[in-house]
Amino acid sequence: MSPLLSYGGGPPIARDPARELARRELQKPVYHQDEPSFVERIFNKISDWLNELYHSLTGVGGGGGGGWLGIVVLVILLVVVVAAVWWRIGSVRRNAAGPKPLLGPGTATAEDHRATAERHAAAGEWPEAIRERLRAIARDLEERAIVPPRPGRTADELAAEAGAALPDHADALAAGVRLFDDVWYGGREGDADGYRRLVELDSRLRDARPVPLGGVS
Repeated sequence: MSPLLSYGGGPPIARDPARELARRELQKPVYHQDEPSFVERIFNKISDWLNELYHSLTGVGGGGGGGWLGIVVLVILLVVVVAAVWWRIGSVRRNAAGPKPLLGPGTATAEDHRATAERHAAAGEWPEAIRERLRAIARDLEERAIVPPRPGRTADELAAEAGAALPDHADALAAGVRLFDDVWYGGREGDADGYRRLVELDSRLRDARPVPLGGVS
């Protein structure tokens, strides 16, 4: 039989329930508010590791040459660690942002978006130029009733819906949206070649006609 313990001046309770009560009490935030956060613990571990590595490398051979070599190696490793952390944080932020609606609530026409895209392209602002050209494609497809106007439509949804209405251009639409996603959300560099491909896609789609209902041409 478990020994009985007195808890808070009340009637005695068994050891196992007392242990559970104590565990719940110690889980309260008030007992942990001064503890370092998860990020602080990670950076503390990295700092300790770098400190140990510094003493290890700069003590090689007991001479000045080994010390300088150790410092150089340490700096290189530190740069790699910082770059890895920066890239990871940037990736998390990009993923957290998620795909946004391609077209905003405004009334800009396809020609308005094309003109804006050309201004960005002339200034070498390729990500913005690529985004505006894809917006021009989306608005043009809405204006010609190939896809219904729908607030909140993302670029991927545009590719799926327009690809179903224009099956001959489905692959090109998917490739154009993939280019947009890579540049706008994936952090890749936009360039003149990518913009040119969207201009060509826009031109081809302006002459395209949707497949009639039932697939009869």
